[in-house]
Amino acid sequence: MPSSRAEVAEPGGRIPGVQPLALMRVAEGFLDPTGVAAANDGSGRLFVTERAGRVRLVLPDGTVQDRPFLDLTRLRPGVPFPEVAAGFIEQGLWSIAPHPRFRENGHVFVHYSALMQNGAGLVVRYTVDPQSPNVITPEQAERTRRVILQLPQPTPQHNGGMIAFGPDGYLYIGRGDGGWPLAAQMPDRNHGRLLRIDVDAGEAPYRIPPDNPFLGFSERTQHLGSRVLSGLGLSGSYSLADRARAQQRSWAIGLRNPYSFHFDPRTGDLFIADVGEAHWEEINWQPASSPGGENYGWPHNEGAHCRPSTGPEPGCPVVGTLPVAQVPHIHAWPGAEPRREDWGCSVIGLGVANYAGMRSTYLVGDWCSGRVWGVAWDSASDRWQMEELLRTRLQFTGGNLDADGMVLAVNCHCGYGDNAGTENRPGALWRFVPADAVPPDAVLADMREAR
Repeated sequence: MPSSRAEVAEPGGRIPGVQPLALMRVAEGFLDPTGVAAANDGSGRLFVTERAGRVRLVLPDGTVQDRPFLDLTRLRPGVPFPEVAAGFIEQGLWSIAPHPRFRENGHVFVHYSALMQNGAGLVVRYTVDPQSPNVITPEQAERTRRVILQLPQPTPQHNGGMIAFGPDGYLYIGRGDGGWPLAAQMPDRNHGRLLRIDVDAGEAPYRIPPDNPFLGFSERTQHLGSRVLSGLGLSGSYSLADRARAQQRSWAIGLRNPYSFHFDPRTGDLFIADVGEAHWEEINWQPASSPGGENYGWPHNEGAHCRPSTGPEPGCPVVGTLPVAQVPHIHAWPGAEPRREDWGCSVIGLGVANYAGMRSTYLVGDWCSGRVWGVAWDSASDRWQMEELLRTRLQFTGGNLDADGMVLAVNCHCGYGDNAGTENRPGALWRFVPADAVPPDAVLADMREAR
Protein backbone atom coordinates (compact mmCIF):
# COMPACT_ATOMS: atom_id res chain seq x y z
CA MET A 1 0.00 0.00 0.00
CA PRO A 2 1.49 3.42 -0.90
CA SER A 3 2.52 5.37 2.17
CA SER A 4 3.04 8.65 0.32
CA ARG A 5 1.72 10.41 -2.77
CA ALA A 6 5.02 9.84 -4.54
CA GLU A 7 4.47 6.07 -4.38
CA VAL A 8 1.16 6.11 -6.28
CA ALA A 9 1.70 4.67 -9.75
CA GLU A 10 0.84 6.53 -12.94
CA PRO A 11 0.96 5.48 -16.62
CA GLY A 12 4.50 5.19 -17.87
CA GLY A 13 5.68 2.37 -15.62
CA ARG A 14 6.75 -1.12 -16.62
CA ILE A 15 5.42 -4.42 -15.33
CA PRO A 16 8.14 -7.08 -15.67
CA GLY A 17 7.28 -10.14 -17.72
CA VAL A 18 4.11 -8.88 -19.40
CA GLN A 19 3.76 -10.34 -22.88
CA PRO A 20 2.07 -8.51 -25.78
CA LEU A 21 -1.72 -8.80 -25.74
CA ALA A 22 -4.39 -8.80 -28.42
CA LEU A 23 -8.08 -8.07 -28.01
CA MET A 24 -10.15 -10.67 -29.85
CA ARG A 25 -13.86 -10.38 -30.55
CA VAL A 26 -15.99 -13.11 -29.00
CA ALA A 27 -19.49 -11.95 -30.00
CA GLU A 28 -21.29 -8.83 -31.21
CA GLY A 29 -24.72 -7.25 -31.55
CA PHE A 30 -25.29 -5.99 -27.98
CA LEU A 31 -27.24 -2.77 -27.39
CA ASP A 32 -25.25 -0.64 -24.94
CA PRO A 33 -23.67 -3.56 -23.07
CA THR A 34 -22.75 -2.67 -19.50
CA GLY A 35 -21.21 -5.82 -18.05
CA VAL A 36 -20.44 -9.50 -18.46
CA ALA A 37 -20.24 -12.49 -16.13
CA ALA A 38 -19.45 -16.16 -16.57
CA ALA A 39 -22.00 -18.75 -15.47
CA ASN A 40 -19.14 -20.74 -13.89
CA ASP A 41 -21.29 -23.83 -13.87
CA GLY A 42 -19.28 -25.92 -16.34
CA SER A 43 -21.41 -24.82 -19.30
CA GLY A 44 -19.05 -22.19 -20.68
CA ARG A 45 -21.94 -19.73 -20.98
CA LEU A 46 -21.51 -15.98 -20.58
CA PHE A 47 -24.11 -13.40 -19.55
CA VAL A 48 -23.94 -9.89 -21.07
CA THR A 49 -26.10 -7.14 -19.57
CA GLU A 50 -27.65 -4.49 -21.80
CA ARG A 51 -28.49 -1.12 -20.33
CA ALA A 52 -32.18 -1.14 -21.27
CA GLY A 53 -32.73 -4.23 -19.12
CA ARG A 54 -31.86 -7.38 -21.05
CA VAL A 55 -29.39 -10.12 -20.20
CA ARG A 56 -28.07 -11.76 -23.36
CA LEU A 57 -26.70 -15.30 -23.36
CA VAL A 58 -23.46 -16.11 -25.22
CA LEU A 59 -22.88 -19.80 -25.88
CA PRO A 60 -19.38 -21.35 -25.82
CA ASP A 61 -19.04 -21.11 -29.60
CA GLY A 62 -19.70 -17.35 -29.53
CA THR A 63 -23.30 -17.60 -30.68
CA VAL A 64 -25.59 -15.05 -29.09
CA GLN A 65 -28.97 -16.56 -28.30
CA ASP A 66 -31.78 -14.62 -29.97
CA ARG A 67 -34.07 -14.72 -26.98
CA PRO A 68 -32.69 -12.92 -23.89
CA PHE A 69 -31.73 -15.01 -20.90
CA LEU A 70 -33.64 -12.47 -18.78
CA ASP A 71 -35.75 -9.61 -20.14
CA LEU A 72 -36.65 -6.82 -17.72
CA THR A 73 -37.97 -4.56 -20.49
CA ARG A 74 -41.22 -6.53 -20.59
CA LEU A 75 -44.13 -5.26 -18.53
CA ARG A 76 -44.82 -7.15 -15.34
CA PRO A 77 -48.44 -8.22 -14.67
CA GLY A 78 -50.39 -5.27 -13.31
CA VAL A 79 -47.43 -2.87 -13.75
CA PRO A 80 -47.88 -0.37 -16.61
CA PHE A 81 -44.18 0.57 -16.82
CA PRO A 82 -40.96 -1.26 -17.68
CA GLU A 83 -38.92 -2.48 -14.74
CA VAL A 84 -35.67 -0.64 -15.52
CA ALA A 85 -35.07 3.10 -15.63
CA ALA A 86 -32.62 3.61 -18.50
CA GLY A 87 -33.44 7.09 -19.75
CA PHE A 88 -30.06 8.50 -18.69
CA ILE A 89 -26.78 6.86 -19.63
CA GLU A 90 -25.68 6.26 -16.03
CA GLN A 91 -28.95 4.46 -15.32
CA GLY A 92 -30.06 1.04 -16.48
CA LEU A 93 -29.18 -2.59 -15.87
CA TRP A 94 -25.60 -2.54 -14.66
CA SER A 95 -24.57 -6.02 -13.61
CA ILE A 96 -25.40 -9.68 -13.15
CA ALA A 97 -23.81 -12.07 -10.66
CA PRO A 98 -24.58 -15.80 -10.69
CA HIS A 99 -24.58 -17.32 -7.22
CA PRO A 100 -21.39 -19.26 -6.37
CA ARG A 101 -23.60 -22.37 -6.29
CA PHE A 102 -25.48 -21.41 -9.43
CA ARG A 103 -25.17 -24.94 -10.81
CA GLU A 104 -27.15 -26.25 -7.82
CA ASN A 105 -29.60 -23.46 -6.93
CA GLY A 106 -30.03 -21.55 -10.21
CA HIS A 107 -29.92 -18.14 -8.50
CA VAL A 108 -28.76 -15.06 -10.40
CA PHE A 109 -28.64 -11.55 -8.95
CA VAL A 110 -29.01 -8.34 -10.96
CA HIS A 111 -28.49 -4.69 -10.03
CA TYR A 112 -30.37 -1.95 -11.86
CA SER A 113 -32.05 1.43 -11.50
CA ALA A 114 -35.76 0.88 -10.98
CA LEU A 115 -38.26 3.07 -12.80
CA MET A 116 -41.10 2.59 -10.32
CA GLN A 117 -38.76 3.42 -7.41
CA ASN A 118 -37.66 6.75 -8.88
CA GLY A 119 -34.30 5.42 -10.05
CA ALA A 120 -33.39 3.65 -6.82
CA GLY A 121 -30.88 0.85 -7.14
CA LEU A 122 -32.47 -2.58 -6.80
CA VAL A 123 -30.65 -5.83 -6.17
CA VAL A 124 -33.03 -8.59 -7.24
CA ARG A 125 -32.68 -12.37 -7.29
CA TYR A 126 -34.18 -14.58 -10.01
CA THR A 127 -34.03 -18.36 -10.25
CA VAL A 128 -33.55 -20.47 -13.37
CA ASP A 129 -35.96 -23.29 -14.09
CA PRO A 130 -33.81 -26.43 -14.65
CA GLN A 131 -36.15 -27.35 -17.51
CA SER A 132 -35.32 -24.04 -19.23
CA PRO A 133 -31.64 -23.33 -18.39
CA ASN A 134 -31.08 -20.76 -21.14
CA VAL A 135 -34.16 -18.58 -20.63
CA ILE A 136 -35.88 -17.25 -17.55
CA THR A 137 -39.37 -16.89 -18.92
CA PRO A 138 -41.59 -13.97 -17.85
CA GLU A 139 -43.65 -16.40 -15.79
CA GLN A 140 -40.55 -17.83 -14.09
CA ALA A 141 -39.18 -14.35 -13.52
CA GLU A 142 -42.38 -13.22 -11.83
CA ARG A 143 -42.64 -16.42 -9.82
CA THR A 144 -39.08 -16.30 -8.47
CA ARG A 145 -38.44 -12.54 -8.29
CA ARG A 146 -37.14 -11.56 -4.88
CA VAL A 147 -36.02 -8.04 -4.05
CA ILE A 148 -32.93 -8.32 -1.89
CA LEU A 149 -32.11 -4.66 -1.41
CA GLN A 150 -33.50 -1.27 -2.43
CA LEU A 151 -31.07 1.66 -2.32
CA PRO A 152 -32.45 5.20 -2.77
CA GLN A 153 -30.69 7.35 -5.36
CA PRO A 154 -30.75 11.18 -5.03
CA THR A 155 -29.84 11.85 -8.69
CA PRO A 156 -29.42 9.67 -11.81
CA GLN A 157 -25.63 10.15 -11.65
CA HIS A 158 -22.85 8.18 -10.01
CA ASN A 159 -24.80 5.03 -9.42
CA GLY A 160 -21.86 2.67 -9.29
CA GLY A 161 -23.35 -0.56 -10.49
CA MET A 162 -21.27 -3.72 -10.41
CA ILE A 163 -22.14 -6.59 -8.10
CA ALA A 164 -19.95 -9.63 -7.51
CA PHE A 165 -19.50 -12.44 -5.04
CA GLY A 166 -16.24 -12.35 -3.13
CA PRO A 167 -14.08 -15.33 -2.17
CA ASP A 168 -15.90 -15.26 1.17
CA GLY A 169 -19.23 -16.00 -0.53
CA TYR A 170 -20.72 -12.60 0.33
CA LEU A 171 -22.25 -10.27 -2.25
CA TYR A 172 -20.40 -6.98 -2.81
CA ILE A 173 -22.28 -4.03 -4.32
CA GLY A 174 -20.68 -0.92 -5.79
CA ARG A 175 -22.59 2.31 -5.11
CA GLY A 176 -21.53 5.77 -6.27
CA ASP A 177 -22.04 8.96 -4.29
CA GLY A 178 -25.28 9.68 -6.17
CA GLY A 179 -24.10 13.19 -7.06
CA TRP A 180 -23.82 13.93 -3.33
CA PRO A 181 -20.04 13.84 -2.64
CA LEU A 182 -20.19 14.22 1.15
CA ALA A 183 -22.31 11.08 1.42
CA ALA A 184 -19.13 9.08 0.74
CA GLN A 185 -17.84 10.14 4.16
CA MET A 186 -21.09 9.61 6.04
CA PRO A 187 -21.14 6.13 7.56
CA ASP A 188 -24.94 5.97 7.72
CA ARG A 189 -25.52 6.35 3.96
CA ASN A 190 -25.58 3.87 1.09
CA HIS A 191 -23.56 6.05 -1.28
CA GLY A 192 -19.91 6.37 -2.24
CA ARG A 193 -18.88 2.94 -1.02
CA LEU A 194 -18.85 -0.82 -1.37
CA LEU A 195 -21.58 -2.72 0.44
CA ARG A 196 -21.24 -6.33 1.63
CA ILE A 197 -24.18 -8.57 2.49
CA ASP A 198 -24.96 -12.26 2.99
CA VAL A 199 -27.70 -13.34 0.60
CA ASP A 200 -27.85 -16.89 1.99
CA ALA A 201 -29.93 -15.79 4.94
CA GLY A 202 -32.82 -18.26 4.83
CA GLU A 203 -36.18 -16.52 5.04
CA ALA A 204 -34.71 -13.01 5.22
CA PRO A 205 -33.65 -11.31 1.97
CA TYR A 206 -30.15 -10.87 3.40
CA ARG A 207 -28.25 -10.51 6.63
CA ILE A 208 -25.30 -8.40 7.72
CA PRO A 209 -22.08 -10.44 7.91
CA PRO A 210 -20.94 -10.51 11.55
CA ASP A 211 -17.46 -9.26 10.63
CA ASN A 212 -18.56 -6.20 8.63
CA PRO A 213 -16.44 -3.25 9.81
CA PHE A 214 -19.18 -0.68 10.52
CA LEU A 215 -21.65 -2.69 12.58
CA GLY A 216 -22.47 0.37 14.67
CA PHE A 217 -25.76 0.32 16.57
CA SER A 218 -27.13 -2.85 18.07
CA GLU A 219 -30.51 -4.12 16.93
CA ARG A 220 -32.01 -3.01 20.23
CA THR A 221 -30.67 0.53 19.75
CA GLN A 222 -32.14 0.62 16.26
CA HIS A 223 -35.59 -0.38 17.47
CA LEU A 224 -35.43 2.01 20.40
CA GLY A 225 -34.35 4.86 18.12
CA SER A 226 -37.19 4.13 15.73
CA ARG A 227 -39.73 4.16 18.59
CA VAL A 228 -38.38 7.48 19.89
CA LEU A 229 -38.54 9.06 16.42
CA SER A 230 -42.04 7.70 15.91
CA GLY A 231 -43.15 9.15 19.26
CA LEU A 232 -41.84 12.53 18.19
CA GLY A 233 -43.68 12.32 14.90
CA LEU A 234 -40.37 12.17 12.99
CA SER A 235 -40.51 8.67 11.58
CA GLY A 236 -40.20 8.53 7.82
CA SER A 237 -38.55 6.80 4.92
CA TYR A 238 -35.10 7.12 6.43
CA SER A 239 -35.34 6.37 10.14
CA LEU A 240 -32.57 5.82 12.64
CA ALA A 241 -32.91 2.10 12.05
CA ASP A 242 -32.50 2.62 8.31
CA ARG A 243 -29.39 4.69 8.88
CA ALA A 244 -27.89 2.10 11.18
CA ARG A 245 -28.64 -0.63 8.66
CA ALA A 246 -26.89 1.34 5.91
CA GLN A 247 -23.86 1.76 8.15
CA GLN A 248 -23.76 -1.96 8.90
CA ARG A 249 -23.87 -2.90 5.20
CA SER A 250 -20.81 -0.78 4.39
CA TRP A 251 -17.52 -2.48 3.63
CA ALA A 252 -15.38 0.44 2.34
CA ILE A 253 -16.18 4.17 2.05
CA GLY A 254 -14.76 7.32 0.46
CA LEU A 255 -15.42 6.31 -3.16
CA ARG A 256 -16.90 8.54 -5.85
CA ASN A 257 -18.26 6.02 -8.34
CA PRO A 258 -16.93 2.46 -7.98
CA TYR A 259 -18.56 1.38 -11.21
CA SER A 260 -16.42 -1.75 -11.41
CA PHE A 261 -14.32 -3.83 -9.02
CA HIS A 262 -12.76 -7.28 -9.20
CA PHE A 263 -11.24 -9.91 -6.95
CA ASP A 264 -7.96 -11.58 -7.83
CA PRO A 265 -8.76 -15.31 -8.12
CA ARG A 266 -5.17 -16.15 -7.19
CA THR A 267 -4.84 -14.09 -4.00
CA GLY A 268 -8.34 -12.91 -3.07
CA ASP A 269 -7.16 -9.28 -3.16
CA LEU A 270 -9.69 -6.67 -4.29
CA PHE A 271 -9.14 -3.97 -6.91
CA ILE A 272 -11.60 -1.07 -7.26
CA ALA A 273 -11.72 1.19 -10.32
CA ASP A 274 -13.15 4.48 -9.05
CA VAL A 275 -14.36 6.96 -11.68
CA GLY A 276 -12.96 10.46 -11.00
CA GLU A 277 -14.38 13.93 -11.35
CA ALA A 278 -12.27 16.67 -12.93
CA HIS A 279 -8.62 15.69 -13.03
CA TRP A 280 -7.82 12.16 -11.82
CA GLU A 281 -9.07 8.58 -12.11
CA GLU A 282 -7.96 6.12 -9.43
CA ILE A 283 -7.38 2.43 -8.81
CA ASN A 284 -7.70 1.25 -5.22
CA TRP A 285 -6.46 -2.01 -3.76
CA GLN A 286 -7.46 -3.97 -0.69
CA PRO A 287 -5.47 -7.03 0.41
CA ALA A 288 -7.37 -10.22 1.12
CA SER A 289 -6.25 -9.96 4.74
CA SER A 290 -8.06 -6.63 5.22
CA PRO A 291 -10.89 -6.55 7.76
CA GLY A 292 -12.56 -3.85 5.64
CA GLY A 293 -13.38 -0.34 6.71
CA GLU A 294 -10.99 1.45 4.36
CA ASN A 295 -11.70 5.09 3.59
CA TYR A 296 -10.45 5.96 0.09
CA GLY A 297 -10.66 9.70 0.59
CA TRP A 298 -13.40 11.04 -1.68
CA PRO A 299 -14.45 13.91 -1.73
CA HIS A 300 -11.44 15.32 0.16
CA ASN A 301 -8.98 13.76 -2.29
CA GLU A 302 -9.24 12.85 -5.96
CA GLY A 303 -6.63 10.23 -6.69
CA ALA A 304 -3.67 11.16 -4.51
CA HIS A 305 -4.38 14.88 -5.01
CA CYS A 306 -6.45 17.62 -3.49
CA ARG A 307 -10.01 18.09 -4.59
CA PRO A 308 -10.25 20.40 -6.37
CA SER A 309 -6.75 20.29 -7.83
CA THR A 310 -5.13 23.70 -7.71
CA GLY A 311 -1.52 23.10 -8.72
CA PRO A 312 1.23 20.56 -9.31
CA GLU A 313 2.01 20.06 -5.62
CA PRO A 314 -0.75 18.75 -3.34
CA GLY A 315 -1.36 21.17 -0.49
CA CYS A 316 -3.94 19.17 1.43
CA PRO A 317 -3.73 16.19 3.78
CA VAL A 318 -4.24 12.64 2.61
CA VAL A 319 -7.57 11.35 3.88
CA GLY A 320 -7.66 7.63 4.51
CA THR A 321 -6.04 5.11 2.18
CA LEU A 322 -4.13 6.21 -0.91
CA PRO A 323 -4.88 4.58 -4.27
CA VAL A 324 -2.25 2.32 -5.77
CA ALA A 325 -2.53 3.98 -9.19
CA GLN A 326 -4.03 7.06 -10.80
CA VAL A 327 -4.67 8.28 -14.35
CA PRO A 328 -4.61 11.99 -15.26
CA HIS A 329 -7.33 13.59 -17.34
CA ILE A 330 -6.39 15.45 -20.49
CA HIS A 331 -7.28 18.64 -18.60
CA ALA A 332 -5.07 19.35 -15.61
CA TRP A 333 -5.69 21.87 -12.84
CA PRO A 334 -6.78 25.37 -13.92
CA GLY A 335 -4.03 27.22 -15.77
CA ALA A 336 -1.95 24.13 -16.57
CA GLU A 337 -1.20 22.82 -20.05
CA PRO A 338 -3.48 19.96 -21.14
CA ARG A 339 -1.86 16.54 -21.01
CA ARG A 340 -1.46 14.97 -24.42
CA GLU A 341 -0.39 11.48 -23.38
CA ASP A 342 -1.51 8.83 -20.91
CA TRP A 343 -4.86 10.40 -20.18
CA GLY A 344 -8.27 8.99 -19.39
CA CYS A 345 -11.73 10.20 -18.42
CA SER A 346 -13.57 7.23 -16.89
CA VAL A 347 -11.70 4.17 -15.68
CA ILE A 348 -13.43 0.84 -16.19
CA GLY A 349 -11.99 -2.13 -14.33
CA LEU A 350 -11.97 -5.22 -16.55
CA GLY A 351 -10.50 -8.04 -14.47
CA VAL A 352 -7.38 -9.43 -12.80
CA ALA A 353 -5.12 -11.36 -15.19
CA ASN A 354 -2.81 -14.22 -14.26
CA TYR A 355 -1.63 -15.26 -17.74
CA ALA A 356 0.50 -13.97 -20.64
CA GLY A 357 3.32 -13.22 -18.21
CA MET A 358 0.96 -11.30 -15.95
CA ARG A 359 0.67 -12.09 -12.26
CA SER A 360 -2.15 -10.45 -10.33
CA THR A 361 -2.28 -7.67 -12.93
CA TYR A 362 -5.45 -5.58 -12.94
CA LEU A 363 -6.51 -4.65 -16.47
CA VAL A 364 -8.19 -1.25 -16.63
CA GLY A 365 -9.83 0.30 -19.70
CA ASP A 366 -10.99 3.84 -20.34
CA TRP A 367 -14.39 4.86 -21.69
CA CYS A 368 -13.05 7.90 -23.58
CA SER A 369 -9.56 7.11 -24.84
CA GLY A 370 -9.79 3.36 -25.42
CA ARG A 371 -6.54 2.83 -23.55
CA VAL A 372 -5.89 -0.33 -21.55
CA TRP A 373 -3.47 -0.28 -18.63
CA GLY A 374 -2.13 -2.97 -16.38
CA VAL A 375 -1.67 -2.29 -12.67
CA ALA A 376 0.51 -4.64 -10.63
CA TRP A 377 2.91 -4.78 -7.71
CA ASP A 378 6.56 -5.03 -8.78
CA SER A 379 8.63 -6.60 -6.05
CA ALA A 380 11.89 -5.76 -7.83
CA SER A 381 11.26 -2.01 -7.63
CA ASP A 382 9.23 -2.38 -4.41
CA ARG A 383 6.38 -0.30 -5.76
CA TRP A 384 3.21 -0.42 -7.84
CA GLN A 385 3.56 -0.09 -11.60
CA MET A 386 1.05 1.06 -14.22
CA GLU A 387 1.83 0.20 -17.82
CA GLU A 388 -0.11 1.03 -20.96
CA LEU A 389 -0.76 -2.24 -22.78
CA LEU A 390 -3.08 -1.31 -25.67
CA ARG A 391 -4.61 1.75 -27.36
CA THR A 392 -7.90 0.68 -28.85
CA ARG A 393 -10.75 2.58 -30.46
CA LEU A 394 -13.28 1.09 -28.06
CA GLN A 395 -15.48 2.64 -25.38
CA PHE A 396 -15.11 0.18 -22.54
CA THR A 397 -18.11 -0.24 -20.27
CA GLY A 398 -17.36 -3.39 -18.28
CA GLY A 399 -15.38 -6.58 -17.96
CA ASN A 400 -14.86 -9.78 -16.00
CA LEU A 401 -13.17 -13.17 -16.14
CA ASP A 402 -14.39 -16.14 -18.11
CA ALA A 403 -14.37 -19.64 -16.65
CA ASP A 404 -10.74 -20.09 -17.73
CA GLY A 405 -9.53 -16.92 -16.03
CA MET A 406 -9.21 -14.90 -19.25
CA VAL A 407 -10.19 -11.23 -19.05
CA LEU A 408 -13.30 -10.21 -20.99
CA ALA A 409 -14.48 -6.72 -21.91
CA VAL A 410 -17.58 -5.15 -23.42
CA ASN A 411 -17.82 -1.88 -25.32
CA CYS A 412 -20.58 0.44 -26.45
CA HIS A 413 -20.92 3.15 -29.10
CA CYS A 414 -22.61 5.54 -26.75
CA GLY A 415 -22.53 9.20 -25.84
CA TYR A 416 -23.75 11.02 -22.80
CA GLY A 417 -27.28 10.86 -24.13
CA ASP A 418 -30.71 9.59 -23.18
CA ASN A 419 -31.91 7.03 -25.70
CA ALA A 420 -31.67 4.02 -23.35
CA GLY A 421 -29.20 2.37 -25.69
CA THR A 422 -31.78 1.53 -28.31
CA GLU A 423 -30.54 3.94 -30.97
CA ASN A 424 -26.79 3.44 -30.68
CA ARG A 425 -24.70 1.17 -32.84
CA PRO A 426 -24.35 -2.26 -31.21
CA GLY A 427 -21.30 -3.05 -29.14
CA ALA A 428 -19.37 -6.27 -28.70
CA LEU A 429 -17.80 -8.75 -26.29
CA TRP A 430 -14.00 -9.16 -26.35
CA ARG A 431 -11.33 -11.38 -24.79
CA PHE A 432 -7.72 -10.44 -24.00
CA VAL A 433 -5.41 -13.14 -25.36
CA PRO A 434 -1.64 -13.45 -25.79
CA ALA A 435 -0.73 -11.85 -29.11
CA ASP A 436 1.11 -15.02 -30.23
CA ALA A 437 -1.96 -17.20 -29.61
CA VAL A 438 -4.51 -15.42 -31.82
CA PRO A 439 -6.38 -17.82 -34.16
CA PRO A 440 -5.95 -17.00 -37.86
CA ASP A 441 -9.64 -16.23 -38.36
CA ALA A 442 -9.98 -14.00 -35.28
CA VAL A 443 -11.41 -10.48 -35.48
CA LEU A 444 -9.23 -8.09 -33.49
CA ALA A 445 -10.10 -4.69 -32.08
CA ASP A 446 -8.92 -1.66 -34.02
CA MET A 447 -5.92 0.03 -32.49
CA ARG A 448 -5.14 3.74 -32.41
CA GLU A 449 -1.46 3.01 -32.69
CA ALA A 450 0.99 0.22 -32.02
CA ARG A 451 2.09 -0.39 -28.47
